[in-house]
Amino acid sequence: MGTPLNPMLVLAAGLSAVASLLHLMIIFGGGPWYRFFGAGERFARAADAGRVYPSLVTAGIAAVLGLWAVYALAAGGLRLALPWVPQVMCALTAVYLVRGLAIVPLILFTRVAVTPFLLWSSGVCMLVGMVHLVGLYQAWPRMMGASV
Repeated sequence: MGTPLNPMLVLAAGLSAVASLLHLMIIFGGGPWYRFFGAGERFARAADAGRVYPSLVTAGIAAVLGLWAVYALAAGGLRLALPWVPQVMCALTAVYLVRGLAIVPLILFTRVAVTPFLLWSSGVCMLVGMVHLVGLYQAWPRMMGASV
């Protein structure tokens, strides 16, 4: 019997997968969904006008988040032939954490209006980043080939 899956990294994969699916739903929801999720009025108007750019950008983000979900499953113990799993996991965990913390300098050092979207999206990214970090810490010895 194989090594059991790491529950935190399975959760991390699920969170990234949900974020990926949500981005796909935004494409189909159009301008109102872009507005609701804080993408900005310019993106929302472009989506309302049928321009392809918002959909391409959003689909790209969905694809990246989906790939991150697959990497989290690989790091969590699912046997997938992916390159550089430890390195990719470190990088994507850092991206989530930095995105979560990015609001701090905005609040302290700029005059950018802190919107509810910035607050809750930063909190979500920080939470997802922390789930990844804990799972990565737990799985690190196995990923690096140490006996556990």
